[in-house]
Amino acid sequence: MSSLENILREITPLSPEDSFLVFDRIKTSFDFPYHYHPEIEINFVYKGKGYRRMIGDHTGEIGNIELVLVGPNLPHCWANYKCKNRKTHEITVQFNQDFFNQSLMQKNILKPINNLIKDSIRGILFSQETAEKLLESFLNLSKMNSFESFIEIMKILNELAIAEDKTFLSSYSIELETFVDNDKMKVVHDFVHKNFENKITLDDVASLVNMSNVTFNRFIKKRTGKTFVNYLNEIRIGYAARWLMEKNLTVFEIAFEAGFNNIANFNKVFKSIKKTTPTEFKEQFKEVKKIE
Repeated sequence: MSSLENILREITPLSPEDSFLVFDRIKTSFDFPYHYHPEIEINFVYKGKGYRRMIGDHTGEIGNIELVLVGPNLPHCWANYKCKNRKTHEITVQFNQDFFNQSLMQKNILKPINNLIKDSIRGILFSQETAEKLLESFLNLSKMNSFESFIEIMKILNELAIAEDKTFLSSYSIELETFVDNDKMKVVHDFVHKNFENKITLDDVASLVNMSNVTFNRFIKKRTGKTFVNYLNEIRIGYAARWLMEKNLTVFEIAFEAGFNNIANFNKVFKSIKKTTPTEFKEQFKEVKKIE
């Protein structure tokens, strides 16, 4: 769903023989470019109030303590913004996608962690309470031997898996959503992603899955928690946000490429979803280093 052209592909030092890597650093600034890598990453930032996080098409200012799980190939970075502290503590844990044996992950005891890893493809922000609860665990990781840190990371992942205060950050993921074969929702999903730039009516999608408009409205609400119009708008805004970051196009051009035929409506919908205007969003990403 996303092009990774013009975004730095980081080559991490994690080898196939490594289970995981832990980086424990005191940072005076965050200056690494907007980037991606196939490894999964837990990023813990302490005393970094005022830095800006960018995950996929999400951007936000961080607080004093930050805990984020970034899935494979999801572009991300933390950027200098308003932070005045020059001794920010960053602890990063990276592990490969095959860190867990898949047959093992199907066991009941590990299913919550398995689901957490699957959900990470959109980036997950955890609450300050969860971050504070795990503060000592992260601070002690680099002081442990390999086996002890392995056990501690498993404990951390379990705490993250059972936490109820998760926030998905990006409206898109690199890996497409998966659906049960022949599921009507997959038909709708595929149709909307292929045709979002064109006019799509409720009649179009309802007839596609052989439903009346009333039945389809109930169906889409149950499956997504949204009306069809809101579902369609979120997909369009997801593409628009990525293009604002990645393409050298005006807001007007992107609005029409994303399927909006009215710039005022595009601005209104964009702000309702992203909590910022398209122009402000584009300006925020001007500060981020990219590889052209």
